[in-house]
Amino acid sequence: MKLKNTFSYMVVWLFAVVMLIGTQTAHAQGKDENQAVFRAGAATANITPFLGGGIVGGWGTPPAEYVHDELHARCLVLDDGTTKLVFIIVDNVGLPFNLIDKAKRIIQEETGIKKENIMISATHTHSAVSGHGKGEKRREFVEGEDFDEYQTLIIRRIADVARIALVNLEPAEIGWGVGSVPQHVFVRRWKMKPGTPMPNPFGGEDKVVMNPGHSDNLLEPAAEPDPEVSFISVRSSDGKPIALLANYSLHYVGYVGDKSISADYFAMFADRIQELLKSGRQDPPFVGIMSNGTSGNVNNNNYAIANSNIREPYVKMRMVADDVAEEVFRVHKEITFHKWVPLAAAAEELKLHVRKPSPKELSRAEEVINKPETYKPVHRHEVTYAHRLIKLRDEWPNDIDVVLQTFRIGDLGVAAIPFEVFAQIGMDIKAKSPFKQSFTVGLANGLYGYLPTPEEHKLGGYETWYGTNNVEFEASTKIVTKLMDLFSEIDGK
Repeated sequence: MKLKNTFSYMVVWLFAVVMLIGTQTAHAQGKDENQAVFRAGAATANITPFLGGGIVGGWGTPPAEYVHDELHARCLVLDDGTTKLVFIIVDNVGLPFNLIDKAKRIIQEETGIKKENIMISATHTHSAVSGHGKGEKRREFVEGEDFDEYQTLIIRRIADVARIALVNLEPAEIGWGVGSVPQHVFVRRWKMKPGTPMPNPFGGEDKVVMNPGHSDNLLEPAAEPDPEVSFISVRSSDGKPIALLANYSLHYVGYVGDKSISADYFAMFADRIQELLKSGRQDPPFVGIMSNGTSGNVNNNNYAIANSNIREPYVKMRMVADDVAEEVFRVHKEITFHKWVPLAAAAEELKLHVRKPSPKELSRAEEVINKPETYKPVHRHEVTYAHRLIKLRDEWPNDIDVVLQTFRIGDLGVAAIPFEVFAQIGMDIKAKSPFKQSFTVGLANGLYGYLPTPEEHKLGGYETWYGTNNVEFEASTKIVTKLMDLFSEIDGK
């Protein structure tokens, strides 16, 4: 009897020791949902430019004379107790690497958060003043810090919004989901019927046309869009919405007022999701965020249907924003909120070759530039692209190092690519990702032009032209491979 009691005592004692060791180990790793506190914070900072600056996004730069809606940098910070992740989405057509890197270095110096844990991207609104600077400062790969007045404002406000979001950190729960809004995404590159002229600015013929409009010459879209809208939602421990960050692969909507500044459907989505979640007039304020996904070859114009475009300013923009927000809200009702999930980040530079024009192509470009004003170009943008060929030769290096980045949020993976990414690339990343759900943020950590697939390169078209696309034909393949390596690095951490 005594032996039996002794044995029972030893079993209980060993069990207690094992449990204690397990608890201490989990706590030391910061991965015990019952011990670590998950926190989230969000904020916005106004980055509306001064009136008079040139609005970029089209072929001209008309001076801004009116602000329809303010531009912002919007930030979401997540904290699992050991790791912080920072999303900052900026209302701009695209930001150069040197500006983003400067902002990241300030945030790292002022908060201690590592640069690889900070993801900064642009929305790609086409109705804002350039974040690339003026004249010679518009060199995407430059490493200097000779920023103009507006760039300096953007940098400081990006750093500030991160600090404000950190102050707003509070115990939180997090969930994520994905819906589908196919009615607003259409591939804008079309194959045309045989015999249809498809000249390019370099004296050749393409196999596709961007934005051809409706006509009897349309054959079929050159690819498929990604209809999904992914989102991350955080709420306080007592259920108050803190922020919602969404990701949709639609380029932009446009159709704004003349010479007007606007954050496009990205900001309208933020307003509408706040209304749907009934999170107005709270302290700190709820922050809605829309990031740009893989939309490089996608817009919301269905050229298969005649007279389908709504051109009245802001009408179509609001229609898109409302529909996307309604779908997010529908899915949001069903998602699971977690009291704690592990966070991780990885980032690495990838070297890519810069496309350089041949001597024959450069010779033709110089001839075009030196033609008399009476010369009738074979393409309306022939002179513009002749100058871009010369710029590639004279100003761009032979190789560039681009920053690729991944975040892990529980079993959600987020990738970041510094290009205007074609939809198929984003769908390939989702299919190959080791995480249950993934999405890709485009125009993140820089902007080096468009990123078509090798197959799309063969078709030609605006997004593949020199000066619009600047890197090697196999760039997208290399990028997806590297992102999978980075996902594997943080999977299971």
